Amino acid sequence: MELKGIHHVSAITAIAKNNYDFYTRVLGMRLVKKSVNQDDTSMYHLFYADEIGNPGTDLTFFEIIRAGHTYEGNNSISLTSLRVANDAALQYWKERFVELNIDHQEIMEQFNRKVLYFRDPEGQRLMLVSDETNNGVEAGTPWNKSPIPQDKGITGLGPVKLTVPDPIPTVKVLTETMGFRHVGNYPSLLTDQPAIEVYETGEGGTGAEIHIEHRKDLPKERPGRGSVHHVAFRVENQEELVKWKERIQKLRMPNSGLVDRYYFQSLYFREPNGILFELATDGPGFATDEEVKHLGETVALPPFFEDRREEIEAKLKPLNTKR
Repeated sequence: MELKGIHHVSAITAIAKNNYDFYTRVLGMRLVKKSVNQDDTSMYHLFYADEIGNPGTDLTFFEIIRAGHTYEGNNSISLTSLRVANDAALQYWKERFVELNIDHQEIMEQFNRKVLYFRDPEGQRLMLVSDETNNGVEAGTPWNKSPIPQDKGITGLGPVKLTVPDPIPTVKVLTETMGFRHVGNYPSLLTDQPAIEVYETGEGGTGAEIHIEHRKDLPKERPGRGSVHHVAFRVENQEELVKWKERIQKLRMPNSGLVDRYYFQSLYFREPNGILFELATDGPGFATDEEVKHLGETVALPPFFEDRREEIEAKLKPLNTKR
């Protein structure tokens, strides 16, 4: 029962079309699934990933049309990072961000890696991380029809940062319940704040890390467009997920029980600082109901929603994703 790394990160956008344009045309990720939020089918759920949506490569967005501004703060998933193959790829992205006037910082070294912080047009807190020196969870494969050269493309999700007012209970859940291990730290970008602590699971490396930022000076985050809803961790299969459910229930942690998301099976719970965690199986995957070459081109609905397709699509603003 060892978590294999980051499975996906789900965030919030206010405008699906603009979100689609940025993540496919600017970042060159592939839209591998255009579906709906299964808990509220009036909103899109868009999945961006590598060539086929391999586990560990998915950055997803719920479209909440009237989502307000995010007031950044504590009790939050405060940074999502995306992997690239090497330092040369980071230099390519810096030049691209300058050319396209994308909000970004300079390339810097962090935890013995080169990184590049940037934001999307809604203020989503993002970072590119170089795998030049990485050993650990295998990366995905960028789509060969992306506007970005394949050797420079985004290969998957990197470390996810949590910002919390009290790290002790969060760390206890990560290490004692979920099996993460402490592997070091690095200085905060803010000179008067504690170091960022790094925890990893599975094979480790950039695809399997949670970074913990301890901030006593911040109010609780008020989420909106550009904020992150939850982070999911990789579980091998449904049999193992059942064992995780039993472990979490034995510890009397409130949880969702098993949830069928069709493309994977899930279990949700909140850690003590209120951040939503999901455990998700690696399969069956996004090619379950669409041909690989046509992933993301039409609205995909799990079989248990098919009889409501007409009603569901009538509430969605058309979004042309055919290539």
